[in-house]
Amino acid sequence: MHTNRKTIGIVGARGHTGMELIRLIAAHPLLQLAFVSSRELDGQRVADHVDGFAGELRYASLDPAAVVAQGADVVILALPNGKAAPFVEAIDAAKPDALILDLSADYRFDPSWYYGLPELTRDKWRGEKRISNPGCYATAMQLSIAPLKDLLAAPPVCFGVSGYSGAGTTPSDKNDPDKLRDNLMPYALTGHMHEKEASFRLGVPVEFMPHVAPHFRGLTVTTNLYLTRPLKREDVLQRFHAAYDGEKLAVVTDEAPWVSRIAHRHHAEVGGFAVSADGKRVVIVATLDNLLKGAATQAMQNINRALGVDEYTAIPVEQG
Repeated sequence: MHTNRKTIGIVGARGHTGMELIRLIAAHPLLQLAFVSSRELDGQRVADHVDGFAGELRYASLDPAAVVAQGADVVILALPNGKAAPFVEAIDAAKPDALILDLSADYRFDPSWYYGLPELTRDKWRGEKRISNPGCYATAMQLSIAPLKDLLAAPPVCFGVSGYSGAGTTPSDKNDPDKLRDNLMPYALTGHMHEKEASFRLGVPVEFMPHVAPHFRGLTVTTNLYLTRPLKREDVLQRFHAAYDGEKLAVVTDEAPWVSRIAHRHHAEVGGFAVSADGKRVVIVATLDNLLKGAATQAMQNINRALGVDEYTAIPVEQG
């Protein structure tokens, strides 16, 4: 293991995921948080906004040139979709050896960037310094579908429900607790970015219907799979155990997992495995915390691997 501490910075650190990243970095023995960029919180102490963070580091409003001037070894881009390119271009020009991890969808379809869903793409990593972090829903969908991908008779159909933290911090109907109370809010019922992402990465069309619920964090995806040949439930379970039993952050459960049990946990759970009478339809349920395994924890897995340290450094991996 490398013992040299690396400096790391976050651009767009005001959001929920940014705060989770700050907590993970603060617990990391080999990472030193060098800067956190946020226009809205410019000048304010990080410790006043993030529980568990100690020190006098303050948020700063940094443009791409100012980010480059920080000279960080690792830069996390936690920006809305469509905003990453100026920062990537500036770092490419001035410090190409810096590690960039992008949390948006901007580079998930770019073959020159490594797509970091470790449980499915770990063997494809070739030392890239440009890493695209998967979407939260797309992570759950892919973990649900991949072990049966070779037997699909039709596009998988995924029904998703997320807590409103997934809608970010910019006010909207989808993160307004008053409008969400006693409600389930459907949106982007065709063509959602994570539908495109899962389809692209799996190489099969995936159909996805997302909803926002009144809880704050955690998502669940129920996936309907039609198969080309019948399987028994134990055959389905065997495939999922073979795929994930060696994984610390992807857990196979016999019963369908509950979203209320995944909040603040760092792993995904995949379970249920209901099989129709003819054996040609399987329904699978996956849950994960959209801010952790769906974002910050997965980012830390990718950063750890790129730095050459144990993939789970600073990530709590307890389960149960």
